[in-house]
Amino acid sequence: MITTVQTRPIAGQKPGTSGLRKKTAVFMGAHFLENFVQAIFDVVGAKGKTFVLGGDGRYFNDRAAQVILRMAAANGAARVIVGQGALLSTPAASHLIRLNKTDGGIILSASHNPGGPEGDFGVKFNMPNGGPAPEAVTEAMFRRTEEITEYRILTAQDVDLSRIGRQHLGEMVVDVVDPVADYATLMESLFDFAAIRTLFADGFRMRMDSMCAITGPYAVEILENRLGAAKGTVTHATPLPDFGGMHPDPNPTWAHELMEEMMGPDAPDFGAASDGDGDRNMVVYARGLAGVARSMPTSTAADRVAARMGIGSFETPTGWKFFGNLLDAGRATLCGEESFGTGSDHVREKDGLWAILLWLNILAARRQSVADILHDHWQNYGRNYYSRHDFEALPTAQADAMMAALRASLPSLPGQVLEGMTVTAADDFAYTDPVDGSVSRGQGMRVLFEDGSRMVFRLSGTGTEGATLRLYLERFAPGPEGLDLDPQVALAPVIRAAHALARINGFTGRTTPDVVT
Repeated sequence: MITTVQTRPIAGQKPGTSGLRKKTAVFMGAHFLENFVQAIFDVVGAKGKTFVLGGDGRYFNDRAAQVILRMAAANGAARVIVGQGALLSTPAASHLIRLNKTDGGIILSASHNPGGPEGDFGVKFNMPNGGPAPEAVTEAMFRRTEEITEYRILTAQDVDLSRIGRQHLGEMVVDVVDPVADYATLMESLFDFAAIRTLFADGFRMRMDSMCAITGPYAVEILENRLGAAKGTVTHATPLPDFGGMHPDPNPTWAHELMEEMMGPDAPDFGAASDGDGDRNMVVYARGLAGVARSMPTSTAADRVAARMGIGSFETPTGWKFFGNLLDAGRATLCGEESFGTGSDHVREKDGLWAILLWLNILAARRQSVADILHDHWQNYGRNYYSRHDFEALPTAQADAMMAALRASLPSLPGQVLEGMTVTAADDFAYTDPVDGSVSRGQGMRVLFEDGSRMVFRLSGTGTEGATLRLYLERFAPGPEGLDLDPQVALAPVIRAAHALARINGFTGRTTPDVVT
C-alpha cells in the first residue's frame, strides 16, 4: 500500500558539491531523510525509471536504503539495482550507473567524515552519466525541500539485501548485486594485471589501509585475490558502521598507523589508503591522454607536464561534477582535485582504488621506487611544494567575516610585496565551462605571485558543524637546487604571508591548523 505522508519543508538543507551532509541524528529525525529523497524524485522523476542505490556502510546506511527503496517503489520507479548489504563504493556506484545505462543513482555517504551515531551521514544523487548532479539540479532539489508538503512511501516488509538476486517491492524490481565484481572486472580491463602480478610474485610488498571503510572488500578482491598480494596486505578491511572509531580520511594525520609502518624499520615497498566511500586516496593509458583537468586549489604541477606534452589542461572549481562535461566531451582523460582525489574517464567519480592500481602499474612497468620516480619528475619539471592547512569547526560568523574582509582586499593586492614575493594577480575564482558555457562564481579566493607561488582560501562545505577554512599553499622550485626540502619549510614564506593577509588569528583566534596535508 502506498502512503502519502503530510510533512513540513526542511528549509535551509542545501546540498553541497557532494550532496547533503548532516549529523546522523539529523537524518534519523522525523521525516528528514524522506523529505530530501522525495525532493530528489520530484526533481529528476521516478516513474518507469531505473536507479542504482548503495553506500559506504556507515551507521544508518542499511535503514536509509530500505526507506529509499520503499519511496522509489511508491514514486513509480521500475527497477533499483542495489549493492548487497546496501554497500557500494562511490566509484563502483558510478560504474554501475554507466554499465547498466540507468537513470541515475542515490549514494549514501558522508565521504571522509566520521561515522556512527554521533558521526555524519549524507545522501547525493548521481546523473545518468555516473557523475554528481550539476548545480542546476542540486539547486532545484534545494528549492523543492523548501516547499515540500508530503512524501510517498510504500508500506511493506524490508527487502532482503543480504541475498543476491531479483526480488520485488510492490510493482518495482529490486536487483541485489555483488558490489565488488563489476568494478573489479573494470579495473582488470584498465590495467596490466599480469605485470602487477609479476611485481608481487617477485617479492614486492605493500600495505593498503582501508580504514574500516568501504574499500576493504574491493581491495581484498583486487589486490589479494586477483593480483596475488600477500594475505593481510589489506588492513582494516571490514567496513564497520562507525569505521572502528577511525576518521576515514586518507591523509597523514588520520592514517597514522599506515604512516608509522611506512616510516618503520621493516616498511613495505608501497603504502596506500582510501577514504570512507572509496573515492579518495593517499599515495598508463595505452591510448594516450586527451587532456588533464584539476580543481583550482590543486597543485599546478600537472599544468607543467601537460604543457610539455602538448595536451589540454583545464582548471575547474572544486567538486567532481565540474569534470563531467570535460570527460563526456572527450577533452580530458585524467582528473584530480586537492582532497586526495584522482580519477579518469572510466567512471564519473574520483576513484581511490583506481589511483592505487595506477601507481602499481607504473611501478611494475618502470621497476623503480616511488622515491626515484618522484626525483626523476622533479629533475625534469621542477618541484611544486604544496600543502593544505585545515582550520576546522570555526564559528561561522567569524569565518564569514574573515572571508568578506579578504575579498574586499583583493583589488588592491597586485603589485604588493608579501614576504619578499610580488603579487601579480588576486581574484575570487570564476569558471566558465568550456563545453556548455555555464558560469560558476565565488569558487575560492586566490593570490598569485610572480615566482609561481600562490595561496588559495576556501570555506569547505564537507563538514557538518561550523565552518572549515581550507588554506592551500604552493611554491615552485625550478631546480636543480632546493628539491629536497621539508614542504612546510619550503612553504614558510607563503604560510606567513597567508596568515597575515587573511588575519586568521585576528578573526578566529587560531594560529595553527587542525590538519596539515
